Order: sequence, then structure tokens, then C-alpha cells
Amino acid sequence: MNDIQKTFADHGFVRPREDRVLAGVCAGLGKRFGLAPWPARILFILILFVLPGSQILVYPILAILMPSEQSVMDRPSYPGPTTA
Repeated sequence: MNDIQKTFADHGFVRPREDRVLAGVCAGLGKRFGLAPWPARILFILILFVLPGSQILVYPILAILMPSEQSVMDRPSYPGPTTA
């Protein structure tokens, strides 16, 4: 699970501490793709109308897989092996 969350964090998919309504998934996706939180939420709801039910499954999965911004900041960073 930590490997998956690290991969998400490396690609910029992180749930921010600020601007959360539920778990912060829409705010995190908006931040990743350069949108403000509210337009990202509105887009999420509009997609719900086009593909009913899909977001009901996707949102909780992303809430589990996307690490919180706080946990990413608290994680120690270990430099990779260096070659001289």
C-alpha cells in the first residue's frame, strides 16, 4: 500500500490539507491538473451525470490510494545511492 501511495505522491496526486470538503480527492485532482477546488468538484459532479455511479466507486478508492499532503511531508526522504 505504501508503494502505491508513494507512486501517487510522486506523480502529484496528493490530498491537500486545505480546501477539503470530504476527503480532499477533488481538491487534490484539481491541484494536480491546474484547477481550483470548486471547478474540480463541479466537473466531478458533471461527470457523475454522464457516467452515473462510476464516481461513487472511484472516489472512495482514490481517498484510500491518494496520500494526504501531511503524510507526504512527514515521510523521511532517503537519497538514492550515489556513485562517485
